[in-house]
Amino acid sequence: MKKIGLTAIVTAFMFAGCSEYLDQEPLDSVTEAVYFTTPEQFELAANYFYRQSFGYDDGDQSSDLSGNLEISPSYGQGQTSIPTSDGIWNNNYDQMREANQLIEKAAEYDGNQSEITSYVATAHFFRAWNHYKLLLRFGGVPIVTRSLDVDSEELLAPRNSRYEVVNQIFIDLDVAIAGLPSENTIPDSEKGKLSTEAAKSFKARILLYEATWEKYVGTATDGDGLNVGAGSNKPAGYPSVEEMLTEAKQQSLAVINSAAYQLWDHRAEFGDRNLFYLFSLEDDGSNPAGLSKANNREFIIQTVYDNPLRRINQNLTHSKKHTPSRKLMDMYLCSDGLPVQHSSVFEGYDEMISEFQNRDYRLTSFVSEPLKEYWGWGNSTNGGGAQYGVDFADAGTNFDYRYVPQLTSPAAGRNIGYQGVKLTTEDKGSETKDESFNYPHLRYAEVLLTYAEASVELGGGAISDSDLDISINKIRERSNVAPLTNALITPYADLNMLGEIRRERAIELFGENQRFNDLKRWGIAEEELSHAVSTTYVIGTEFETAVDPKNPSSTIYNPSAFSYGTTTTEQSVSSYAGIATTKPGALILDISGNRNFSISNYIDPIPSVQIDQNPELLQNPGW
Repeated sequence: MKKIGLTAIVTAFMFAGCSEYLDQEPLDSVTEAVYFTTPEQFELAANYFYRQSFGYDDGDQSSDLSGNLEISPSYGQGQTSIPTSDGIWNNNYDQMREANQLIEKAAEYDGNQSEITSYVATAHFFRAWNHYKLLLRFGGVPIVTRSLDVDSEELLAPRNSRYEVVNQIFIDLDVAIAGLPSENTIPDSEKGKLSTEAAKSFKARILLYEATWEKYVGTATDGDGLNVGAGSNKPAGYPSVEEMLTEAKQQSLAVINSAAYQLWDHRAEFGDRNLFYLFSLEDDGSNPAGLSKANNREFIIQTVYDNPLRRINQNLTHSKKHTPSRKLMDMYLCSDGLPVQHSSVFEGYDEMISEFQNRDYRLTSFVSEPLKEYWGWGNSTNGGGAQYGVDFADAGTNFDYRYVPQLTSPAAGRNIGYQGVKLTTEDKGSETKDESFNYPHLRYAEVLLTYAEASVELGGGAISDSDLDISINKIRERSNVAPLTNALITPYADLNMLGEIRRERAIELFGENQRFNDLKRWGIAEEELSHAVSTTYVIGTEFETAVDPKNPSSTIYNPSAFSYGTTTTEQSVSSYAGIATTKPGALILDISGNRNFSISNYIDPIPSVQIDQNPELLQNPGW
């Protein structure tokens, strides 16, 4: 809210093709006063929002599912402190100004309003997006629906409640739903632009988020609005929990029935690494089947990247951010549809490759199997990028492509015990920070998960097999996992439908910035994040004495390097009894005593500089 001067320059952000979609051409002689006069100018202004608001936003590091603890301070340990300033606060209010400006100029437009309907709808979507990002971070915040000036009352206004913010988001998304084009009518050259189905999918997400927050968290984080927090004021006509869940299911079903999107399923070409290529897809040289981004119909809301015009620029493949914890490894299902503690096809942990056998393709796509050969990346790292159609032995690099687990030093921070490869590439053309695969903010799999979760919540913990078949079981099929049915889990007292649908969401969306938000809206973040974080079973397994085949003078595991040692008793890792317990012998990465996430961490503190500038912004409870 600090940038209150009029925008003097509008950046062109065109979509006539991938290169034009990403290339920016500054119109340095066009001012705000004369700019919004033609439909083309409204289009250019609307296109600008995509680059302004969409970026690379992965997350989940330091969560209960992550073996990557290289974050200081660790959010998963509850170590948040009051910041002086905050990028989420600053950037989203800055970005909101542009959307408000377009909406205001549209009201003054002398031409046919139908000429600019989709661009106005785009502005309403992004205003909802900006308010949503602020809601996730801070709870209730000041609502801003107009361009501000130096004397605007909003600059010194108190916070709106989370319910008022959500209501405004719903208002904006209804405008977006009505005004955006159908995905089926958007030409290939403009894929990546928002559609009415995208707005419906996003609204379904927020309906589910807020319904479950109200059901499981309630007003615990609101404060009284007089001395602390944003209060609990609800606008007239605010929907009930049941109404929000019902609409979440309806909006999801509308997207499903539109046939605008489909799950990525190229098991015939990629086998058990099918999903790896969904998240590393660039041009036809980025995968062995020669597919391109045009073959991906799963991403609904996405940041579109391009090499060389717009790279991600975050050194993703080198860092491999998404390492699974012991808990996540055991949450992945077996091919018979059952978790490891109940499956007859699970092969245990005795050998390094045992737990990878007969497993969910989401595991084999995103976690490297010990001693299996994998291409490196770029021109030289780990032997260099993929040479499709060439055997590893014939690559001409004299490199041993086998993956050897790292259990010798916790100082590495990432990929201890397991190596996560979601959102990485084996493209020979991608050097450090050159990755340019698109990043999904919302994809079709989430719509199916939303439908299933809303259904089971409305059913009081029950869901029909038919509802499972049009949602969860489509995801399980492409993951090479047997369908989830009532008959499948009935014999097991520790399994229930709500827990299994939450499991599906956890393993499907890991690394996509959803885990912390899910744990909080379910009201179980304190419990789930309080357990010790462990990784590979080493005691009594092949890992304990295995020699490194790439360095025969060394063993794979060095016990003296890990100060926390290994688990010595059976340990529960979840509030849901259906998640496998951790047995003795697992290497400990972080002890439970370090993990102190609490209800005050459910929403972050308001930056101190904002309260200094506007004392009406009461701090959140507990800060």
